[in-house]
Amino acid sequence: MKTTIKALPFSEKRTAFTPVTIKALLHCFLLLFVLSLKAQRENPFGNALIPDMIADASIQEINGTFYCYATTDGYDQGLATSGPPVVWKSKDFVHWSFAGFYFPSAVGHKYWAPSKAIAANGKYYIYPTVNGFMYPAVAGSPDGPFQLAKGVDTFSRSFTSATLLQSKDPKGPAGIDAEIFIDDDGQAYVFWQRRWAAKLNPDKVTVDTASIIKIATKREGYSEGPIFFKRKGIYYYLYTLGGDEKYQYAYGMSKTSPLGPFDFPKNDIIATTNYERQVFGPGHGCVFNVPGTDDYYFAYLEFGRRSTNRQTYVNKLEFNEDGTIRPVDLTLNGVGALHAVPHKKRIQVVNSKASSVRSDLIIKRNQDSLFQRTESFSSQFAFDAANGSRWMAAPEDTASWIVADLGKARHIKGSEVYFVRPTAGHAHVLEYSANGKTWKPCGGHPQVMIQSPHIDNLNIKARYLRVRIVRGVPGVWEWHIY
Repeated sequence: MKTTIKALPFSEKRTAFTPVTIKALLHCFLLLFVLSLKAQRENPFGNALIPDMIADASIQEINGTFYCYATTDGYDQGLATSGPPVVWKSKDFVHWSFAGFYFPSAVGHKYWAPSKAIAANGKYYIYPTVNGFMYPAVAGSPDGPFQLAKGVDTFSRSFTSATLLQSKDPKGPAGIDAEIFIDDDGQAYVFWQRRWAAKLNPDKVTVDTASIIKIATKREGYSEGPIFFKRKGIYYYLYTLGGDEKYQYAYGMSKTSPLGPFDFPKNDIIATTNYERQVFGPGHGCVFNVPGTDDYYFAYLEFGRRSTNRQTYVNKLEFNEDGTIRPVDLTLNGVGALHAVPHKKRIQVVNSKASSVRSDLIIKRNQDSLFQRTESFSSQFAFDAANGSRWMAAPEDTASWIVADLGKARHIKGSEVYFVRPTAGHAHVLEYSANGKTWKPCGGHPQVMIQSPHIDNLNIKARYLRVRIVRGVPGVWEWHIY
């Protein structure tokens, strides 16, 4: 049977798009546009501890100040290099800063995984991995400047005789990621990659070779980033498994000695990828305690932006009555202030704009097909009080700037800018305006300074502030205005 399709008259065709239909379509397009903007403004990285890329963090409190020694990431060359040695400090665990380098002779070398600073013999010692080898270093203060504890304070590739471990192998002694623990009796121990452990001699710069053991753990496979601490008479040994998005932490316990023997609970994995919360690969970090309390915290790097573009996060570490560790409730939110410290009142930024914005970055996965992240770089991220997000200018932007709109003229007392890749240094100009068109200088510095934040003390009245980046990576993690 032949079927005939009758064409609609022209008048009937027009009624297919009535004013109501057009309004509905416009509403849909507007909704999609808003959702698109919202998607671009999402921050999948949460509130990282530090306004920079760091990994392998060792955190401790010394005389009321939190110190964070870490690997400086974000230099975009993978494992071929690292950033220089800086120590971030904070009084409250929220506002962090650094100024200059704490280990000058190590600048320009691959500087990884510094340990916590231990006090002994009237000095402070750290044990970073430099160019792939562990070295002991010493200073009169946890702020440095540190220098090699043995021999001449000079590094050469691939290694020197000042290494912590000694070997007759021409390739040098094997081992990275030193973790130091001092027991109640004053005996110091060192733990390192692939489950090795030993006593340190009283000089704190040589190893008691007769005591070296390899810890037999419940789980096999490559392991790095050991963590060791003692709580209520129990020694805890934490070791990593896997890497990238597959990073995990497992642990064992001993009531006998820092060198074991260790028992391994049935539920021995305390940190692993949380797909629901989009926390990927919790890896090399530390455990630290707030002195005088039973409050323990677990710091870890998160896979984040792939390769050596990691950030560090902190969650509470909790225990069962029998001393076993509960699986960590992983979030990217941070733990907030650990000490109450008075701070200046911040002025709210109601709007912002920038000379340009870098295009969205789709982050590729390494091992996990469920890993999906996109980073956006809106100027609003410089004012969201979250260290995981940042404004970045477009690569072709050679005269980058960012403007903060305070909504109305305000009395401004200060500005603190946390630039992207601060360990490479920045120079900037700070300007103010009443109308956003005519600008006057009020701060900044023409020379490159290696610090974070960059602070300007002001006494002006303005609605707008503008930072022009003269030297350094054109981006801002956070900008605080007071």
